[in-house]
Amino acid sequence: MLAMQEKSPYLTPVNTVLVLANVAVYFILEAMGDTTDAPFMYAHGAMYPAAVLAGGQYYRLFTSAFVHFGLPHLINNMVLLICLGSYVEKAYGRICYVILYLAGVLGSSLTSMFFMVFSGDMAVSGGASGVVFGMIGVLLFLMIRNKGRFEDLPWKRFLLMIVLALYFGFATAGVDNAAHIGGLATGFAAGAMVYLIKKAAGGLRR
Repeated sequence: MLAMQEKSPYLTPVNTVLVLANVAVYFILEAMGDTTDAPFMYAHGAMYPAAVLAGGQYYRLFTSAFVHFGLPHLINNMVLLICLGSYVEKAYGRICYVILYLAGVLGSSLTSMFFMVFSGDMAVSGGASGVVFGMIGVLLFLMIRNKGRFEDLPWKRFLLMIVLALYFGFATAGVDNAAHIGGLATGFAAGAMVYLIKKAAGGLRR
């Protein structure tokens, strides 16, 4: 199991900073215009395939994860990120958490972009939900690695959470399910890779 800090606060430092960054970006953009308006969000960092592939604006693969379309979108993602991200940061440590977070951002954005290109259904997209699913992927790996339990999170409850999250994604209009699936797969793979690297480097208790 990865090294854990006993009696550590629920709000971990790096995850809290990232949550606050998302919140700050939202309120800055809301003060400047309408965060539910696609052209406005595109002008301020949201992802659109043509802008990345034809325009070379690769930064959008990352900035899009910090812009949210309205307050409910922000709140939903940040509540989940606070809950899930803290588990991951306590398990892997601060530096590795940043790596896993960025991996979730990139993996979900790339999956979303290429799915749009393949399907021909182009849209301006953004939000941290792909990262949230990335954290689910990391925790899924940890639970498999620890034979069905990670801290106080039982396997059956965690599996139900994944199924419900995916279901509500597919059942809700306007949700970027490709980003969710890409984030989940990337999180699982990145979580496993970082775990093996840390284990090889002797950064684990056992």
